[in-house]
Amino acid sequence: MRTLLLLALLAPALASAANTDPDAGRDWQPGDHHVHSEWSVDWDRSTTPPTPIRGGDSSYTRTRNAQQARHFGLRWMVHTDHGGPGHSAVTRDHAYPALLQARRDVPDLIQFNGMEFDVPAGEHASLIVAPGPKEGEQLFAIERDYSRGEPLQEGSRDTHQHMLDALTHMRGLQPLPLMLVNHPSRTATGAGQWGEVTPAELIAWHATAPQVLVGMEGAPGHQATRTERGLYRNAAAPTFGGFDQMTTQVGGVWDRMLAAGTRFWITASSDSHVNQRDGGSDFDPGEYSKTYVWARPEADDILGGVRGGRMFAVTGDLIDAMAFSVQAADGGAVARMGDALAIPAGKPMRIQLRVRRPEAPNAMGQHPALQQIQLIVGSGGADAPKMQTRRFTAKEWTREGAWYQVAWELPAPAGGGFVRARGSNTDEPTPLADIKGEDPWQDLWFYSNPVFITR
Repeated sequence: MRTLLLLALLAPALASAANTDPDAGRDWQPGDHHVHSEWSVDWDRSTTPPTPIRGGDSSYTRTRNAQQARHFGLRWMVHTDHGGPGHSAVTRDHAYPALLQARRDVPDLIQFNGMEFDVPAGEHASLIVAPGPKEGEQLFAIERDYSRGEPLQEGSRDTHQHMLDALTHMRGLQPLPLMLVNHPSRTATGAGQWGEVTPAELIAWHATAPQVLVGMEGAPGHQATRTERGLYRNAAAPTFGGFDQMTTQVGGVWDRMLAAGTRFWITASSDSHVNQRDGGSDFDPGEYSKTYVWARPEADDILGGVRGGRMFAVTGDLIDAMAFSVQAADGGAVARMGDALAIPAGKPMRIQLRVRRPEAPNAMGQHPALQQIQLIVGSGGADAPKMQTRRFTAKEWTREGAWYQVAWELPAPAGGGFVRARGSNTDEPTPLADIKGEDPWQDLWFYSNPVFITR
């Protein structure tokens, strides 16, 4: 009886302690933020205004996409249909009701309202709206007032200022929407030769609304096509290991942003339009690419995880969990993805990474074997950050069941910096340019988001 009484007295205190733990109830939630349906319409331009043609860019219903997402293990997904002249009415009158139906049909998948936003003076971005009573009207108004493709007169909104105005509007909304730049180097003309999306634009967009435009696709969709992986059609500017060159190049665009202290994250998505089984160039949501977010299985916490960089990107189910941390070598506070940790210059710091190999086979029935893990440290100025990479193979890592673990101790960078990680089922020290005919299932990678080091 005394034991029961003691437990009863302690219960409120224990519950309170649990409630103060920000990670209570969190786990890795796999998802996809870039998925198209029949409401990515085509247009009959013989009429004025143009008439939307249902199913023009994808024949799939939103319910079908949600069902496939659950089949391939996703816990969350964003519906992101294309815009066009007057498409905001399609979004309001057809796509949004279809989202509500999909939620009824697939209730165990968290489904977000969104669109593939036509970026003024850019290309495309995934726009994600928080669920709630305002979600339909919020998305409709953003598309109506700011989407580059909405006006009948093409080019009338295609200015850098209009994008800044859009972001200024979005940062004033409650709840805050999210935006992730899609396939950033798809229009590049070469290595480091940018097209419709430039590093300067990424920096300016993020600076205008740092809690809205928070990152980009590290691994673009359209990975099923073996002629032009990712539909990066310029052979001089391909993907590398399925990832965009802005992400893959050590010391490149992403690293320069991180070295400047910019909280800018990467993801992976399907950009699903038509599956390869149906003659298309895409995988279904979750079939090949996943973005894992450290969150509770709740919409708000998932959005918070994306906004805060608590996520990693992976292809082919190479891994399905990650524990990535940095701390001073003699102990103290621990920082994880998205966090910043102050360590005095030159003081030894310890980087530790643990990743888990999935028990189940991937969608191709394979159990891809991890061949390497890389820890990458950047420091110094944004123009030419100093980069250090340590590569680990089976000789250097330790294994505990399905978990692989590596660690690295080195002096903390004098001016601050960041740490990130990646790994592959290949032995390529640097991801090679993707070529025609390449099998994407034989070229798999995971990428973490960064941990920042401050002075």
